[in-house]
Amino acid sequence: MGSSELLIVLDRDGSTPLQQQVCDQITALVRAGQLRPGDSVPASRELAQQLDVSRTVVTRAYELLRANNVITAKRGSGTKVAARAGATSQLPARKAAFAPQPPRATDGSSALWQPWEPPPAHRPSTALDFRHGTPALAEFPVARWRQSLHDAYGRADVASLGYGPAEGSPTLRTEIATLVRQSRALDASPDHIMVTSGATQALDILVRMLVGPGDVVVIEDPSHTVLRQVFGCSQASVVPVPVDEQGLRFGDIDACVRAHGHDPARVKLVYVTPSHQFPTGVILSEGRRRGLLQWAYEHGAIVLEDDYHNEFTFTGERLPALAAERHRDTVVYVGSFSKTLFPALRIGYAVLPPHLVQPFLGIKWITDRLTPTVAQDALADFISTGAYARHISRMTRLYRQRRSRLLEALYEHFGAEVRISGEAAGLHVLVTLTGARGIPEERIAEVAAGRGVRIYPASGYFVQDPPAEPTFLMGYAALPAPRITRGVDLLADAVREVTRRDHNSP
Repeated sequence: MGSSELLIVLDRDGSTPLQQQVCDQITALVRAGQLRPGDSVPASRELAQQLDVSRTVVTRAYELLRANNVITAKRGSGTKVAARAGATSQLPARKAAFAPQPPRATDGSSALWQPWEPPPAHRPSTALDFRHGTPALAEFPVARWRQSLHDAYGRADVASLGYGPAEGSPTLRTEIATLVRQSRALDASPDHIMVTSGATQALDILVRMLVGPGDVVVIEDPSHTVLRQVFGCSQASVVPVPVDEQGLRFGDIDACVRAHGHDPARVKLVYVTPSHQFPTGVILSEGRRRGLLQWAYEHGAIVLEDDYHNEFTFTGERLPALAAERHRDTVVYVGSFSKTLFPALRIGYAVLPPHLVQPFLGIKWITDRLTPTVAQDALADFISTGAYARHISRMTRLYRQRRSRLLEALYEHFGAEVRISGEAAGLHVLVTLTGARGIPEERIAEVAAGRGVRIYPASGYFVQDPPAEPTFLMGYAALPAPRITRGVDLLADAVREVTRRDHNSP
C-alpha cells in the first residue's frame, strides 16, 4: 500500500522531545494495528512537512524506530513497518510498560500464576460437577426478575437510556447502602458506593489507582488464581502471606515482604477474604482483624476486603464486615451479586473511603464509561420489593440442605480419613483425603472424571506450601441432594480404585 498521512499529534509545550513523541506515536499506531507489517511509512521529508517540524526531528525518530525493529529502510523500497514490529519485546521499553503484560512470577518460579481455574462449561453436562463458584441457577426466580426488568424499562427515560453516571444508578446505590448496613453492619453513604461490572472490575480499578512500579500488593496464600493474575498484570510485586485457622497471618507481612526483597513500607494494598477465606473457608479472627487494621494504618496501606460469599452463612458465628470496624479510612469493601443472583448479571460494587471516591471514578469513567443503568434499576427494584431478600432466604435453606448432604456423604464414605474446612459459610468446602496421602490429586481427579464426577484439585491455589495430602475444592450449590449423594459414591469408588492400584503397583 502507498504511504498516507499518519495520525500524529505533537504536544509542542510538553517536556517530551518531539523526536521521542514521533517515535512513541508511530509505535502506538503499530501496536494498535493501524500500521501493519509491510505498510509504508512516509518519507522523512514528507512527514516533516505534515507535522510542521524540521526534517532532523523525523530522521532521529526513524533512527530510534529502526533501532527498536519497528521499521526498516531499504534503498529503493522506502521505509516500511518491520515484519515483527507487533511483538511486544521489540517495541521501545518506554512504551512497553503500558502494554498488557503476561503475569510475572515474583518468587523466581511460576507457582504464583498456575492457571488452576476450571474452564467455564458452555453447555449443560451430564457429569456430576462439583465446580465451585456456581450458584443454583436453576432455582433463580426468572419470572420475578423479568418483572423487575419490565418495570425498569417501563420507567426508563432519556437519561437512563443514555450514558448514565459512572458511579452507577442512584437508586441501586441507595439499596446497596441499606443492604450492607442491615446484613454486614456497614454504615456507608450511597455517595461512597461505586457500582462496577462485577467484583473483578473493582479490584482492577483499585490496583490501577493505588499501586505503581516498586510497590507491593500482599495477597493471602492460598488464594484465587484470577485475583493473582489481576494483581500480577499491574506493575507492582505480588507477595503471598500464609493463612492459618485464624485467617491471614498479618504479623508475617513484614518478614514475607523482606524475604521477597522488598521494603514493607512499599506495601500499598493487602487483599483479604475475611468472612470466608478463599479457598480454605476460615474466618478471620477478631484479634487478627484488629491487628490487620492497625498494621494497615501504621503502614499507610489499604485493606481490600472481598466479601464474595457474605450472604450465605450456616452457623451462629457471623462477624460484621471488616469495613464496619473503626478502620480510619483504610478499608475498601468489595461485593458482588454474581453468586447471590447469577454471574451473567455482572454487577458488583465497591464501598470506598471518602478520599478514594474521585480517583476511583476517574478510572471507572475511562475504562467503561458506565455499567448498564437499566439493569441496575431493575436490580434496585428487585431488592426494594423484597424479592432479593426472599431469594436469599430460600437459597440459604436450599444450600444448607445441600451442604449437609455433602458433609454427611463424605463422612459416610471416608470417616476419619477426610478433613473438611470452610463448612461454616459460602458455597464450597475444602476437602482433604487424609487416607490417600502420597497419591497425586490429578490421578484421583482423572479416575473420578472417568466415572462421570468432576472434582477440582486445590494445590494450585497454594503458592508456598501445597497440602501434603490430596485436597479438592468442592462446590455443592448447583447440585441437588440426590446428585451429591451419587457424586460422592462415585468419588469414593474412584479413590478406592486409585488406592488399590497404588498399593498393588511394584
